[in-house]
Amino acid sequence: MTINRRHFIQRSLTASALLAASQFPFEAFAKGDMQRLVILHTNDQHSRIDPFPMDGGKYEGAGGFANRAAVIKKIRSEEPHVLLLDSGDIWQGTPYFNMYGGELEYKLMSEMRYDASTIGNHDFDIGLEGLVKQLPHAAFPFLCSNYDFSDTPMSGKTQPYKIFKYGDISVGVFGLGIALDGLVPKQLSGNTIYNDPIKAANKTAGLLKHDMQCDLVICLSHLGYKYETKAVSDVILATETSNIDLILGGHTHTFFPKPEELLNSDKKKVIINQVGFAGIMLGKIEFYFEKKRRGLIIPNSPLRINT
Repeated sequence: MTINRRHFIQRSLTASALLAASQFPFEAFAKGDMQRLVILHTNDQHSRIDPFPMDGGKYEGAGGFANRAAVIKKIRSEEPHVLLLDSGDIWQGTPYFNMYGGELEYKLMSEMRYDASTIGNHDFDIGLEGLVKQLPHAAFPFLCSNYDFSDTPMSGKTQPYKIFKYGDISVGVFGLGIALDGLVPKQLSGNTIYNDPIKAANKTAGLLKHDMQCDLVICLSHLGYKYETKAVSDVILATETSNIDLILGGHTHTFFPKPEELLNSDKKKVIINQVGFAGIMLGKIEFYFEKKRRGLIIPNSPLRINT
């Protein structure tokens, strides 16, 4: 697939979809000159196995693994190329975690056929030994390019990145974790070394884009959307790196009304998205690839998961 140029068209799930539809080259898609990749994503699930209770609260009936599984199953029945990703903090927040120590979350995500996740700060909550104990229940890899676990029980248990193939499309996915000091007690993180996420991102994204010839590079980030301090965030990551096309964020529990676009250090567009917490929303982003160019990238509004 030869890549010449790239441009973005945003589409919501409501009226503006009609405008995008009028601009979309359906003839090229019908002829097989274009391929579609659907990316589904979550973040900060926090052991919300059941939907929120029907108690009049803001999120009553929303979230829950069963609701999400049904939506994912329906999308997969309609789409040949679906990539399902998570941006960390799978654990902690309901009695299910206290009872089963993360085993249930990993088993259910495996049933939903998650393709990859990164590691959030709460995924250290039962220590590295506890995390290692639960990993066999996860039928998907954990990606993190800036935590060095070499002197811990987690050594060799993560990957910096993974490449997925969908027809002619090659997708590189890598992960980034947040600074652990002040968030994770030393007795839980052990000898984990936190490396600069900007340097790790530039190195890994460059490798995926240029050496591995990936058509799309995705970062699973648990850095947080943005801060008033100088702490590294997804906004800083997007603007101070190159070769990343999409940042799927977590940690700050930010509900995006639609994906955000920023310019990277090469003045090329980067998309950022995050879908709150507890599985209340499922992010869905569609990428369209033409054989002669990286044609259309159409971010959809996140899907609301509700009963």
